[in-house]
Amino acid sequence: MNRKLNVGILCGGKSSEHRISLISAQNVIQSLDLNRFNPIIIGIDTGGQWFYYPDGLLLKHAESPSDISLIRSSHKVLLSQNAEEGTIYSMTDFKIITTLDVIFPIIHGTYGEDGSIQGLAKIAGIACVGCGILGAAVGMDKDVMKKILRDANIPVAPSVTIKNRTRDDHPYEKVSAKLGQTLYIKPANLGSSIGVSRINNEASYIKAIKLGLSYDDKVLVEQTITGREIECAVIGNDTPQASTIGEIIPQNDFYTFENKYVNSDGALLSIPANLPQDILKKAQSMACQAYRALDCKGMTRVDMFYTDERTLLINEVNTIPGFTKISMYPKLWEHEGVSQMELITRLIDLAIEQYQKESAYKHIS
Repeated sequence: MNRKLNVGILCGGKSSEHRISLISAQNVIQSLDLNRFNPIIIGIDTGGQWFYYPDGLLLKHAESPSDISLIRSSHKVLLSQNAEEGTIYSMTDFKIITTLDVIFPIIHGTYGEDGSIQGLAKIAGIACVGCGILGAAVGMDKDVMKKILRDANIPVAPSVTIKNRTRDDHPYEKVSAKLGQTLYIKPANLGSSIGVSRINNEASYIKAIKLGLSYDDKVLVEQTITGREIECAVIGNDTPQASTIGEIIPQNDFYTFENKYVNSDGALLSIPANLPQDILKKAQSMACQAYRALDCKGMTRVDMFYTDERTLLINEVNTIPGFTKISMYPKLWEHEGVSQMELITRLIDLAIEQYQKESAYKHIS
């Protein structure tokens, strides 16, 4: 009988999406097939310290997206490179605690979804669920993502990128003349609607730019798209598979952090989206095109707009989508008849498949 694989479930982290990571991780841990996998739970606090949880993740206010927090365990650890496999060492006596076969990063945002953990896994010689370094990095950076998609002739929402050093070159009068008076401003490298503002005048524009640049070195100022917000879950490595299309129906101006995670009544999820079959198929095809263009692997949620002019635009992609009880990615696959346990297992298998493929390449001539 084959031994169980040690799956390192990493959660928390230093980003502003720390709390959402903890909520997602609980569901991933609960959905792990214990007949095949041993969960090795590692929580990362907001300062970046790693903690090992041999008896389950310790949390305060575990059911509250607004108040949830990580309780530090007594096991401070570090991940070290080993010739054969990733090794977890105790920082108390530097003895080996365990080894990892696969990392399942449930770290949303920076220091986890941006290629950081993916690079660490590659150096340590461990399979990693989801995208590799490149796919994670370009998927995270909305500015670079749009450039790549435009080059691949995949339509995206019109926008302007503003950096700290160029903010004076983009006054509201100039930007609104190009994109319209009502604009969305978002940090280029964040998700979960954190730091996102909807503005329609110069004063709110200046305030929103300042807020966005407090999270990142650059922000996107996007044209308001009149239409519907739809999402597609994509899975796979070289041959991606698209789920049915779901629709987000916000009950406010836009799909805020609170609507996603705090107030389940803040938005309605329609699965499948009530759209013509030809549009649904086109959206699935476009999601897979974007997936390939951005070099995504494993999993990605592709967010799109269906405009009043009956056109589709890519809004953004999320290479480590939420796995909370109300998150769209697992819900879309549940609609396809794939349970969360089956989904988690398939993602781990895809990570191992990709790792074995890359390990077979020649590295030294």
